[in-house]
Amino acid sequence: MAVTATSNTQSAAQLAATAANADEAKATSDRFLKLLVAQMKNQDPLSPMDNAQVTSQMAQINTVSGIEKLNTTVASLSSQFMQLQTVQGAALVGRDVVVPGNRISIVDGKGFGAFELEGSADDVKVEVIAPGGGVIDTVKLDGRQPSGSGTFTWDASKGTPGTPYTFRVVASNAGVATKANPLMRSEVAAVSTAGNVFNLELANGSTVPYSAVKAFN
Repeated sequence: MAVTATSNTQSAAQLAATAANADEAKATSDRFLKLLVAQMKNQDPLSPMDNAQVTSQMAQINTVSGIEKLNTTVASLSSQFMQLQTVQGAALVGRDVVVPGNRISIVDGKGFGAFELEGSADDVKVEVIAPGGGVIDTVKLDGRQPSGSGTFTWDASKGTPGTPYTFRVVASNAGVATKANPLMRSEVAAVSTAGNVFNLELANGSTVPYSAVKAFN
């Protein structure tokens, strides 16, 4: 089980950023207080600041401090959530996921792929494409296909073993084209984090964010 994570480095960076934010908030608060004290010392005795003015300026200080504390708390929670997600994500290693992509997954002589139709279609076909761009075979799906997700299988014996085939879906309804988004199935080889994004590294060599997963197999 491979888990590639940068959470330790990320946590250190976030801690440093949090400390810097805390120092900046303290410095800002100190400046506010010094300015307020100076203003009160040098105010006109015949027209002193009233309580409402003092309260208003103190409220501004508290607001700045409160926002910084909230930001610090949110940053800490975000870091903890990312670490937890990475640990839980390790359980996905070795499992198949369905994500956006047009690469055909070949297992035991059969090719698998999937798609999402943005509307129903009475004519749906899958064109199998070789690395050079040429169509080497076509799989026609029987009957009307409803909007949403669908799958297909392809007899991989019609191709060359070890060749990375892709596909495209051509769909229409009453002669009008229906948009189809290709999906592919691949095994999760590792998980990793980059910034605040939790990624899945797939066996086919691609990397996708966890949020892109459409289904688990």
